[in-house]
Amino acid sequence: MSVATDSLVSSSSSDDFAALLDAELDSDSSDGSPDQDCSDDEDNNAEGASASILRIKRRKVLEMDTRVEVQGSNSNGFTEKAIEEATTDSCTHPGFLRDMCICCGKRMDDGAGVAFGYIHKDLRLGSDEVSRLRDADVRTLLRNKKLYLVLDLDHTLLNSTRLEDINSEEDYLKSQTDSFEDISKGSLFRLDKIRMMTKLRPYVRTFLQEASNMFEMYIYTMGERAYAIEMAKLLDPGNVYFNSRVISKADCTRRHQKGLDVVLGKDSAVLILDDTEAVWQRHKDNLILMERYHYFSSSCRQFGFNCKSLSELKGDENEADGALATVLGVLKKIHSNFFNPEHGDDFAARDVRQVLRKIRNEILRGCKIVFSRVFSTESQAENHHLWKMAEQLGATCAVEVDSSVTHVVSEYAGTEKSRWAVQNGNFLVHPKWLEAANYLWSKKPEQQFPVELTKSK
Repeated sequence: MSVATDSLVSSSSSDDFAALLDAELDSDSSDGSPDQDCSDDEDNNAEGASASILRIKRRKVLEMDTRVEVQGSNSNGFTEKAIEEATTDSCTHPGFLRDMCICCGKRMDDGAGVAFGYIHKDLRLGSDEVSRLRDADVRTLLRNKKLYLVLDLDHTLLNSTRLEDINSEEDYLKSQTDSFEDISKGSLFRLDKIRMMTKLRPYVRTFLQEASNMFEMYIYTMGERAYAIEMAKLLDPGNVYFNSRVISKADCTRRHQKGLDVVLGKDSAVLILDDTEAVWQRHKDNLILMERYHYFSSSCRQFGFNCKSLSELKGDENEADGALATVLGVLKKIHSNFFNPEHGDDFAARDVRQVLRKIRNEILRGCKIVFSRVFSTESQAENHHLWKMAEQLGATCAVEVDSSVTHVVSEYAGTEKSRWAVQNGNFLVHPKWLEAANYLWSKKPEQQFPVELTKSK
């Protein structure tokens, strides 16, 4: 079977493609798998890859020679080199392994294609081949009524800290870590190999199990690959959710940015869960922003919070109504809307980003908001992130108060607009009311977000 002509077309996921590559490029040498790159000898890898390419080239020559004989051509003038050159010239070079075409074996030194090292070490795929893989994969997923879900690790699914950063108030955790003999039952792990302690977010195992029924899931972290693999083992000890779909910093095609260009799924069928919006500049419409999980004190310090961490308070998020339980409900709603049979059965023509936008836009629909001393008068109000957040949630924003205004958002109760809200029986709420609606995907009771009577002017 030809990697280029058969496996890439029939492959329905990155895992299938990785398995096919491993079979196609199997070598008697100790080439190893892509996850063994820390221990593999580079010379052995080079010899193994070269031997694999030579086998492919020899097979292509034999295939062309057979076709020539079948067609009755005079092959006496054909040398093996000439046939090989003809094969190389006609090849579209769909992908490359160690800069050699996986179809014809021709060496390309210009770094052509996009790197997919998480699928197979040193693999690069051309844009046409990536498009073809995506088309094939999305058709299979949609037939099974599934979409793609890209999951961040840190502060989204878990929280990690270096062992040396554990303070005296957290020292008790060292005696409460769970065993690696049955990872699926644990949530707090000490990883001496990488000098880390990791706490899984409450509800994460139920979340992954239920989400896997609706989505093909990827891990995507800005951490190192070795760390990402260790975290994947904790989250998915049975290797049933992610398989080879673990993307790390080394796979990113832009510095300090994550991108869907290394995900074998169409943008129109991908949802993203991440606590950091800034790393998804090209894919904000796919993003569901997560409230950060700060379990360890080092996490609070990292983000400038002068408060006790959950570990210092000897507490944790509530499983029943925590961040992951909440977002799972949102994902179920999006999935149900996307595959609603009332809209017909042409799922390929639909765009999950439109579904996400519509559901988000219903949260504060009917609210008209005026901000008071939330951002400086020198800046453009409509460019502030809270203004944009309110509009994304379906609210209308204004600069001045009038009879149609329903909410004044302020940190200070003594401003003129704040006093107007109180005098006219309108809602006066803290900016955290907006943030809660954004993270919890529902309009929360205004009385839970009062504005303190301080700093009035």
